[in-house]
Amino acid sequence: MTREHDPFRIPRAGWEAAPLAGLASVDLNHNGGAVSGGEFFSESTVGGVVLYATYQALLTALRTEALRKRGEIDRITQVRLVLGTSLESAKTGVAVGAVLSVVLLVFPWLAAPMAVMGVLGSAKASLDLFHAFWDGLDADQKLQVTVAAHEAGVNLRRFFSNTSDGAGTVAV
Repeated sequence: MTREHDPFRIPRAGWEAAPLAGLASVDLNHNGGAVSGGEFFSESTVGGVVLYATYQALLTALRTEALRKRGEIDRITQVRLVLGTSLESAKTGVAVGAVLSVVLLVFPWLAAPMAVMGVLGSAKASLDLFHAFWDGLDADQKLQVTVAAHEAGVNLRRFFSNTSDGAGTVAV
């Protein structure tokens, strides 16, 4: 698994969000669950849109925060990037949510394997969000986080390789 180190390149929500997008449902009419296939389809599609857009917004906001802090972009540009990439990702969420909701309607037994894949996808998504967060920190902040983790007894060695500045860099 590789990681993008270029701060000007915004990571995109991908396969890691798909299983959860297929399982996520937003109860649109507050009836406690889907009563019909059409309701399941619409609620799952909306769930996919919300999940993809939210995940993409977090990735973009965390990645662009470092650029904003360094003065390379302003807050308005950052907000435009977050909104733009989130809307693009929402389109993917529509497609993924719609397709997977139909698959689950036809093959409901696939919900269990999809839930397992959702756990794996969530792990990758969490790691991507951590990387975006870490890239948004300056050297002093990275050092403070590393020291605080050490004092708390948390071992970050598998996330960081040793560097001369002591702050570490993310390595996957």
